[in-house]
Amino acid sequence: MGAVAFVFPGQGSQKAGMARDLWESAPAARAVLERADEVLGFPLTRLMFEGPEEELTATENAQPAIVAHSAACLALLEAKGLKPALTAGHSLGEYAAVAAAGALGFADTILLVRRRGELMARVGRQVGGTMAAIIGLDPPVVEEVCSRAQEVGSVVVANYNCPGQIVISGEAGAVSEAMRLAKEGGAKRAVPLRVSGAFHSPLMAPAAPEMRALLGAAPFTDAAVPVVSNVDATPRSDAEGIRDALARQITGSVLWEQSVRVMLDQGINTFIEVGPGTVLSGLVRRIAPEAQVRCAGTAEEIAAL
Repeated sequence: MGAVAFVFPGQGSQKAGMARDLWESAPAARAVLERADEVLGFPLTRLMFEGPEEELTATENAQPAIVAHSAACLALLEAKGLKPALTAGHSLGEYAAVAAAGALGFADTILLVRRRGELMARVGRQVGGTMAAIIGLDPPVVEEVCSRAQEVGSVVVANYNCPGQIVISGEAGAVSEAMRLAKEGGAKRAVPLRVSGAFHSPLMAPAAPEMRALLGAAPFTDAAVPVVSNVDATPRSDAEGIRDALARQITGSVLWEQSVRVMLDQGINTFIEVGPGTVLSGLVRRIAPEAQVRCAGTAEEIAAL
């Protein structure tokens, strides 16, 4: 298989029925999911298995649900003796990546992401804002579009996902103007996203001090393997550096394409997406067609590994 990276999905990969097969077929996975319920003090697993979809999609529920699912999958991969040389995660997924790298325990991680979801949802309600995917334009063109749309309001590049797919984030009017300019500039599509706020933009700044305080209180240790941070696409193992990168991530852009390229430069040739969905597998294939990409989100997929 060569050098392996474990990559962890972000918000949007949740759906009703998630992780039920893991619960039913694998005691190690069930133990992780039961622990999530116990730590959070409410039946997260019931919401994951049964929905309703709208409640599961709420930011404060989706975030711990995705991390719990990823951690349950990770337990099964570890039981098979599979270990990564590097970890990384997309936005929320970076928290699962940090836990997988051994820098933070599962209970502390699940509590942190629940709190992160609550903070982000609250700021979204207070400040508003939205996000949109721009398809078919190069990063400098999208950056220029955002710069021109600043006349209307705050809008920035939030996610550099893969060649031809960039997400912008900011005030609704400014995002709308940037979408219009992007289409004028030759974008194939500009698609509004169903989100509860302008994530990874300056509009999330009111959540930053509390998030930094929560991260400061969490018992991070140096990681056993490096984590590639979203904010600067840098592999790091030191506890303080990991903590600081997560704090900056709340308002910073997700440099996903750059992160994958850094992992390739570090000798990674196999990417395993650990958790629900196949979003990152698709992005990695677009960035690095030569790489091996596998999914590990269901009992069947993990058995196939």
